[in-house]
Amino acid sequence: MSADVAVLGAGMHPWGKWGRSFVEYGRVAARAALADAGLDWTDVQSVVGADTVRSGYPGYVAGATFARALGWQGARVTSVYAACASGAQAIGAARAQILAGLADVVLVVGADAAPKGFFAPAGGERPDDPDWLRFRVLGATNPAYFALYARRRMAVYGDTPEDFALVKVKNAAAGLLNPNARYRKAVTAEEVAASAVVADPLRLLDVCATSDGGAALVLCSMDFARARGVADPVRIRAVSTVTPTYPRTVLDLPDIATDATTAVPTAGPAAAASFRASIARAAYEEAGLGPRDLSLAEVYDLSTALELEWYEDIGLCRPGEGASLVREGATALGGRVPVNASGGLASFGEAVPAQAIAQVCELTWQLRGTAGERQVPGARAGITANQGLFGHGSAVISVR
Repeated sequence: MSADVAVLGAGMHPWGKWGRSFVEYGRVAARAALADAGLDWTDVQSVVGADTVRSGYPGYVAGATFARALGWQGARVTSVYAACASGAQAIGAARAQILAGLADVVLVVGADAAPKGFFAPAGGERPDDPDWLRFRVLGATNPAYFALYARRRMAVYGDTPEDFALVKVKNAAAGLLNPNARYRKAVTAEEVAASAVVADPLRLLDVCATSDGGAALVLCSMDFARARGVADPVRIRAVSTVTPTYPRTVLDLPDIATDATTAVPTAGPAAAASFRASIARAAYEEAGLGPRDLSLAEVYDLSTALELEWYEDIGLCRPGEGASLVREGATALGGRVPVNASGGLASFGEAVPAQAIAQVCELTWQLRGTAGERQVPGARAGITANQGLFGHGSAVISVR
């Protein structure tokens, strides 16, 4: 049995700070995806919602929320929460239903109305919650964590704040061309350097904002797509949702310690690799593709320095060479493998349950050749990558 499912429709609600309910953003995105697919809401047999969040924790059972907003019609319903990996895992749940024969047409929706400022865990005493602990014990906000990673790159690889600024410049140039982006303005390296320090060495323009927004996909079986006259649809070929491998020698949000390796031998290359690298590796293995097959990538650029880390984790270069790629322009529009051709979170901000779905929307438009001024010529394969809390890893590979 083929593991491919077709992407029949993609839609978004533009990102921003709109002051309205996440339900409205999700409904707009869903209607756009259905229109793109040429389907009616009543054609949908299953709805998978990526749960919206309130201060880092699920606030709504999103599948039922969106089904109700669109009008009860008896569809199967599923809700998924995996923090920033929620959207990709919602796609994985929808794909599993299609491949299992439980539904031919599945609507995947994620939307959020995010709080101002940075995300923090909800109140209460939860000493078994590593996310709560890193705030309560260390005061380690997300920007502080990203800054530690940036400092590590500077110490280990010789990266500089100027290298980090180039990532923002690149992503802002792409976001300028994206009508769904929140920030549509070119940025210079000098403007990055002049912005306020948030967590040294990262400045305001190095760190993504929190945003409102929504994204949706209509997925279907290959047989259904062909019956609708779509002979060569964009296809999702792999969805990776892996957990870390023991021992772990590199910190991953929200953990504040690594596994001891002094008494436990490393169990081969899989254990030695970072968690993020294992996310991509699992997707490549399932898809039967590798980094050399990629036309583009959409990665989780919560900070400029973290994007450089993803270049290495998805196999575009060896560890420590990420800054060289951005200096050469290899990951910019027109480069060898554009990364975040959408503009990335730098241009959108975080609308947590929507962002991994939005990444696949971008791959869909790029692989169709309908991305407009930001089009990657001849795009045939792309990967998305996200990392959720508590060992939720996600990557999606789409092909045409």
